[in-house]
Amino acid sequence: MSKMQLITKGILKENPTFVLILGMCPTIGVTSSAINGMGMGVATMAVLIMSNVVISLIKNLIPSKVRIPAYIVVIASFVTIIEMLMKAYVPSLYEALGVFIPLIVVNCIILGRAEAFASKNNALDSALDGVGIGLGFTLSLTVVGMVREALGSGSFFGMPFAEDVMPLVFILAPGGFIALGYLMVLFNKISKR
Repeated sequence: MSKMQLITKGILKENPTFVLILGMCPTIGVTSSAINGMGMGVATMAVLIMSNVVISLIKNLIPSKVRIPAYIVVIASFVTIIEMLMKAYVPSLYEALGVFIPLIVVNCIILGRAEAFASKNNALDSALDGVGIGLGFTLSLTVVGMVREALGSGSFFGMPFAEDVMPLVFILAPGGFIALGYLMVLFNKISKR
């Protein structure tokens, strides 16, 4: 598999949200706006890339009986670093994402990629896989956030475009499920062509 295919498969063929249906908790929880979705996606992508690289480098040093706990320690370390950076440099985004930042530790996308890819490949390929899966997750969270924000708030990345009252349901969790469902159908229909 070429280096470019490692990246593009995470965006299209193995998109975590629209194809693999992973990471639904942050997808529904934080995508009430496009900025929140993008922020969560970028934070998750950073953790994914760094943890994939470290896990691929230390995979032979970890006994098989403690493989998963060791992966969780590596992932938790990077989540803590990202959380502290967000709190220091983007406090408004940190406040908006709230409890979903520490929950990156148990995000099945990150642990799944550590087990399925990083533990079996070299550091460069693992980093590229992290970039691809991370970009796919970031793009899907941003798109879901854009749709929910546009339909629920009448704004686009915080800039209002509609003066009329928009249906509040799209800002709430039920609207997240509705938007996500339709976007999954659309994404899969387009990607099958």
